[in-house]
Amino acid sequence: MSKPTLVILAAGVGSRYGGLKQLDTFTTQLDTILDFSIFDAIKAGFGKVVFIIRKNIESDFKSFFDHKLKGKIEVVYVFQEIDSIPEKYKGNTREKPWGTGHALLMAKDAVKENFAVINADDFYGQEAFKVMADALKKIDINSSYFNMMGYVLKNTISEYGSVSRGECMVNDHDFLSGITERTHIEKIDGELQYKNSEGNFIPISDETIVSMNFFGFTPKYFDISESLFEDFLHQNYKELKAEFFIPLVVNHVIVNKEATMEVLKSNAQWFGVTYKQDKEYVTMEIQKLKEKGLYPENLW
Repeated sequence: MSKPTLVILAAGVGSRYGGLKQLDTFTTQLDTILDFSIFDAIKAGFGKVVFIIRKNIESDFKSFFDHKLKGKIEVVYVFQEIDSIPEKYKGNTREKPWGTGHALLMAKDAVKENFAVINADDFYGQEAFKVMADALKKIDINSSYFNMMGYVLKNTISEYGSVSRGECMVNDHDFLSGITERTHIEKIDGELQYKNSEGNFIPISDETIVSMNFFGFTPKYFDISESLFEDFLHQNYKELKAEFFIPLVVNHVIVNKEATMEVLKSNAQWFGVTYKQDKEYVTMEIQKLKEKGLYPENLW
């Protein structure tokens, strides 16, 4: 079995963060969160990293990462642009990206191995990468046996505003039975609530298992997703804000029994940056991990 590939969703514009958080640094050595994810992935046995970015930040990414990663892991860049869709659907005035599901499709030609996908701005932890890599190495490349890292909702909330999470329904055998993208979850008067499609707030349990977009797939995912994205465009290509999320694909294959998805567990600590105010906390947590000896002072 070939080494799995790590696909990184890094094309976001960081509107809530107020800048390009993919390249924001969190240590005196000027490490990004991505530096830690890639370091952990190499250690866990991943053999290639695929950055999904926008063309206008290509030079920034290459100048930041290419010299660090040379000789350590194969690096590929692919691009998500708003017009990266079939010609017949381009008659719109859309300015917002098409979402994570569309972004991941951009990696189809670059990924022929089992692969994991992560967000650029989430810190997942060493153990999570090891658990994922070990799982992917055991899966038949031609199968539809997928997996994901599950996280507890209360451990993934920002103190400074709403977050987007995939709410997971998990059966007694630790397999996913459904996933719903909640694009607005926040703590209101001490209680976690999500906003539904009508704009009403509904309570949600602190202990809910959620997806942080850390999924493991075989290449079969791309064929399934491509077909679903075509259907999505047919219905939504004139909509200015409709987005095609990875959890939409996952929910479809689970509900229709086209694939299975095991929910993996890890004791690794997750943290991330949604808002600029999150940076101070993340910086402190990373420093603590370095002080514990989990990371060298200089990653590269």
